[in-house]
Amino acid sequence: MLAADRRRMILEAAAAHGSVRVIDLAAELGVSEMTIRRDLDRLDEAGELAKVHGGAVLPGARAGRGVEPRSAQKAVRDTAEKRAIAAAAAALVEDGMTAAVGAGTTTLELARLLRGRRVAVVTNSISIFHVLTDPDDAGADPTGAADVQLTGGQRTPSDALVGPVANAMLERVRCDLAFLGCHGIDPAAGFTSPNIGEAETNRRLIGSARSTVLLADHTKYGEIGAHLFARFADADALIVDDGLGVAAREALAAAVPLTVAPGGAP
Repeated sequence: MLAADRRRMILEAAAAHGSVRVIDLAAELGVSEMTIRRDLDRLDEAGELAKVHGGAVLPGARAGRGVEPRSAQKAVRDTAEKRAIAAAAAALVEDGMTAAVGAGTTTLELARLLRGRRVAVVTNSISIFHVLTDPDDAGADPTGAADVQLTGGQRTPSDALVGPVANAMLERVRCDLAFLGCHGIDPAAGFTSPNIGEAETNRRLIGSARSTVLLADHTKYGEIGAHLFARFADADALIVDDGLGVAAREALAAAVPLTVAPGGAP
């Protein structure tokens, strides 16, 4: 089992139960407790879980207070749809290209498909960086992780690195394609984020690339975050899943080139 798949299963268990134990995960996944501890270290570093004695809990659980949902919670929602969108996006990437991949759970699925490909990746996501460079992924082609650049910056609850450090780095790179997720997509409001720093860094990701592709599952339609980062004119393509209704598809297709990824909806 690949380390990335193992960690996804750990996140799913944590989201379902609120916490996980090392001893239980080792037995269920058929690996050593040391391997599970390394997985939890990586997930803790990425802000997706919070390590505690003997296991891990969802971020914010230790403090007992509500927080903005992190990627750990979002990663287990609508996974089939996200994987379908990611597959359609990966088909746009040709060997030798440089892709800017923004933080998000759908873009994380795209990163898993780019692992081992002869492409260069610039990302502002710690989770995506780990997926593309993790040497623990058994059977992965080590040459596939040779050229991955992480922006640096301040981490947000959605696992994005943002702020002056991230923005300055992105101003100095040039990419063939930029792939971004979004918090909300609305025919009038455009593509939005609830985080002002993430919105600004998303704009820099768009500015770094010749073409921009937005990835959004059907649950994002009609949602509006506080901060606009792209209008429809800024996007060269939008990929959605087939759970999006016909009326919504028609409204979006009138504003941006639209691809509906098959196989997402049950």
